[in-house]
Amino acid sequence: MTTPSTDTSARRLLIVGPPGAGKGTQAVRIAEELSIPAISTGDIFRANVSGETELGVLAKSFMDSGEYVPDSVTNDMVRSRLAEDDAASGFLLDGYPRTLDQVEALDGMLSELETSLDAVLLLVVETEEVVGRLVERGKEQGRSDDTEETIRKRLDVYAEQTAPLIDVYEKRGLVRRVDGMASIDEVTAALRGALAGR
Repeated sequence: MTTPSTDTSARRLLIVGPPGAGKGTQAVRIAEELSIPAISTGDIFRANVSGETELGVLAKSFMDSGEYVPDSVTNDMVRSRLAEDDAASGFLLDGYPRTLDQVEALDGMLSELETSLDAVLLLVVETEEVVGRLVERGKEQGRSDDTEETIRKRLDVYAEQTAPLIDVYEKRGLVRRVDGMASIDEVTAALRGALAGR
């Protein structure tokens, strides 16, 4: 059993917010600054979809209807990823956990690794702005999962399933709220400040 790192620069983070809040962009920026991997379940799913793997075909059927991929598949994927060497000194999870059950699963994974989360970064945005952003992105990138109807469904699912986990992390004193409506650079600076203020 390895001893958990005592390096104060080690960061184990989540970035949370509704679809279209800019989590992916900010996750990459913050992870690069901290020299930790940005682990996006969305990217892993999309890689499987484009590769037409068995998981990809299954994931696409859920994503196209605005639903999330089942927890069992996602949990196994994340557990495997967090056990990789590059995540030993920290990581930034984007798109996981999304439900209270996944919070419990992540707690178990981190306990096995003898570590815990340092902070949960919450991007706060306005719903209509997000819908507009995603419809535009869908047109630009030709993404079949970015129709307005599907986007609104995903936002509903987020509000129902994901928002409650913010309360859990709030009670643990981990949540750092940042205005996600500002420019990309301003949001990055705000996230950096939120982490520095711990």
